[in-house]
Amino acid sequence: MHAFDVLGDPVRRRILELLADGELTSGAITATIQEEFGISQPAVSQHLRVLRDNGFATARAEGTRRLYSVDTAGLREVDLWLDRFRRFWNQHLDALATELARGKRERRRKGTDNP
Repeated sequence: MHAFDVLGDPVRRRILELLADGELTSGAITATIQEEFGISQPAVSQHLRVLRDNGFATARAEGTRRLYSVDTAGLREVDLWLDRFRRFWNQHLDALATELARGKRERRRKGTDNP
């Protein structure tokens, strides 16, 4: 399955957002996803399996619990694909950084900058 097919599902994207904040138990993930999307525990488990099988999440056993975390392998595929488009926003980000630095220098010059 292509990375964007995996990420095309809003439930899987939400699970990754949750995992981006740190390792979570399958129970915690399931509770949040059930509340937000109204799907069953087996459906959440299926989404977790897709994320694991495609390199976006890892799971480890701790006693009777399964703890999930982000696996960067799937994200590397997305990053490589996005690489050809970075030039479109990097110029804008560079210009923004220049303007922010210019504004900060101007405030410092006027004595109004509070670090």
